[in-house]
Amino acid sequence: MNGLDFHHQRSAQERPGTLWYSARLVILLGPPGAGKGTQAQRLAQQSGLQHLSTGDMLRDNLRHATELGKMATPFINEGRLVPDDIVLGMVQDRIAQSDCVNGFILDGFPRTLAQARGLERICRVYKSKSITVVNLVVHPDTLVRRLTNRRICKLSGHIYHLIDHPPIQNGICDVDGSELMQRPDDNEDVIRERIRTYECHTRPLIDYYAARGLLCRVEAMGHPDAVSSEIKTLLDRQEPTKQEARSSPPLATRVNESLGK
Repeated sequence: MNGLDFHHQRSAQERPGTLWYSARLVILLGPPGAGKGTQAQRLAQQSGLQHLSTGDMLRDNLRHATELGKMATPFINEGRLVPDDIVLGMVQDRIAQSDCVNGFILDGFPRTLAQARGLERICRVYKSKSITVVNLVVHPDTLVRRLTNRRICKLSGHIYHLIDHPPIQNGICDVDGSELMQRPDDNEDVIRERIRTYECHTRPLIDYYAARGLLCRVEAMGHPDAVSSEIKTLLDRQEPTKQEARSSPPLATRVNESLGK
């Protein structure tokens, strides 16, 4: 477990205008192409919450050859899914870092009931006003259109769309000048199968969060700006008051308590 920077915590708590009192967890769900990554980045910029992706966590652990990274390597090399306990261990380490002290946004995680329950064990029980699950809903035909026209910057992962957000120069990233690529699985047959798989595995998860009163449905077929505005509005409505949030320990403290620290 990475150590917490408690000096940073105290400084954040004392700064005027800090988001310390509104520490929260936001989970973005949605099928491939729903715009989870885009919306998570926008929300992070607007709210001061940390945007977390399990894909980024996995790559970081592999790059730094951590114990968890070494445990994950054989599964990746064999093309198998990394087991939940390894992924949850990476999540546990990441959210205990000081940049998550105000809360964080999880992009596309959890994906299954087992992962959701594991996340609960890590974070203990959040108050209903401290956790929001946003389900981005998009019609399958729209998803196919989005993904078949998607292009990604090879160097930094900047995302373009040949119709809605094309690069200035064909095939070249506007930001860093690197080549744009199409993911091998961004073809219609594969996309529709991915959507079917997602619906099969995620429906129980949606029902799980809905039963707890945590699920918010957002129609995500419109322009990203409109979707961002709707997400921000619903999160503002659910923002915990300063007194409510101060009545419970800070997020990172709750994580460590759940681990017996």
